[in-house]
Amino acid sequence: MPTPLWILIIAVAAVLCFLLGITYRKKVAEREIVSAEEEAKRIINESIKSAESKKREALVEAKEEIHKSRSEYEREVKERRAELQKQERRLQQKEENLDRKLDSVEKKNDTLSNKIAAVEAQQQEVALVKKSQLEMLEKISGFTVDEAKAYLIANIRDDVTHEMALKVKEIEAQYKDEADARAREIIATAIQRCAADHASEITVSVVPLPNDEMKGRIIGREGRNIRSIETLTGCDLIIDDTPEAITVSSFDPVRREVARLALEKLIQDGRIHPARIEEMVAKAQKEVNAVIKAEGERAVFETNIHGLNPEIIKLLGRMKYRTSYGQNVLNHSIEVSHIAGLLASELGVDVNVAKRAGLLHDLGKSIDHEVEGSHVTIGVDIARKYKESEAVIHAIEAHHGDVEPHTVEACLVQAADAISASRPGARRENIENYVKRLEKLEEVSKSFPGIASSYAIQAGREIRIMVKPEDVSEDQMVLLARDIAKKIEEELTYPGQIKVHVFRETKAVDYAK
Repeated sequence: MPTPLWILIIAVAAVLCFLLGITYRKKVAEREIVSAEEEAKRIINESIKSAESKKREALVEAKEEIHKSRSEYEREVKERRAELQKQERRLQQKEENLDRKLDSVEKKNDTLSNKIAAVEAQQQEVALVKKSQLEMLEKISGFTVDEAKAYLIANIRDDVTHEMALKVKEIEAQYKDEADARAREIIATAIQRCAADHASEITVSVVPLPNDEMKGRIIGREGRNIRSIETLTGCDLIIDDTPEAITVSSFDPVRREVARLALEKLIQDGRIHPARIEEMVAKAQKEVNAVIKAEGERAVFETNIHGLNPEIIKLLGRMKYRTSYGQNVLNHSIEVSHIAGLLASELGVDVNVAKRAGLLHDLGKSIDHEVEGSHVTIGVDIARKYKESEAVIHAIEAHHGDVEPHTVEACLVQAADAISASRPGARRENIENYVKRLEKLEEVSKSFPGIASSYAIQAGREIRIMVKPEDVSEDQMVLLARDIAKKIEEELTYPGQIKVHVFRETKAVDYAK
């Protein structure tokens, strides 16, 4: 067979195969398209069914929600309506109550108005009756209203004054009869013979100089010596125009004494420079400490008190340099100890406790310049620190009335302190203050009506008052003396007590012709 024919056959076969393939693929594609279309229709149908189902569910849920909201709304509306109805009922009840109250108040006002009118009418009638009665009484008695009042008041005042005077005398007599302890206190005044030396209460010491040239040597070059002295002693040196004298000033008497002794030693030695000053101050300090110890031991020996702590003995010695109103505190403490012991022996109580508390009662004054607080508080703290007994501590605490004394020994220390401080000559005060106190005492006495004159005597411990006999009766004298004493207690400050002595003198003068 020729070649072109085979080629043609092959070409025809190829075309046929190609056409057959295309036909097969078209059928396959058609089948797939039909299958896809069916699948798409199925999916669309399912989607439509699912959407319709969800739509129905959403509608059901929405209807349920709407129904629920509507139910809640209706319930809230019902509750609010019920609340409003309750409030309306309450308001209505309140209005009804207010109406009833207004009616009641109006009725009461009407009643009160009627009563007031009736009372006013009765008052007018009473006033007329009273006026007519007073006029009748005036005619009968021959006195006017004011004269009758004055007469009654005068009679009542005289009666009351007489009764008060009698009552005061009766009470005083009763106290005098019952107070056996009062007699023992009077005996205690005899103990005033326990006299002690007294020094002036000053805050300066004067150191004599051999000549005025010594002032410059004490001052030193550029003031180095005086600065050294003031620094070491804690005192101020006052160097002025006073001839041949230097003044040492300090609130602490022990420091002032150390400075005075050191200056005297420096002046006697003649070598004055910082090193020598330091040496002399140390020596003076030792001497003062020795004196303090010796004075404390002397106080213990004189009062015969045993078992005191050595530190308390030193504090007692320091009181040698302490004064109060010109009275040396150490001598005052020894005196109080003796007086308290004598009082205790008279009363039959513990003499040792009384003497011990009397000696230690002003212990706080030894360091009251260095420690905060009153000398009573400081003394109590010191006594408690060194294990003193509670009876002694209480007596120290109560000797100025800071606490109420509840033991006999505390009362005795208080009394002994007052006796020692108030006896004549015990304490010194500035002349100006003394004169002012006496003048004030006389002014207080003269401030009462019916006083002719008043005189302060016995250094202000007694006031003698002369009254006008025509203004002050004998019964009124008792009350006047008590009133003056009370006013003196309220307005004046003084040691001890003041005797108020009221005199009334009546004179009758006539002439024989």
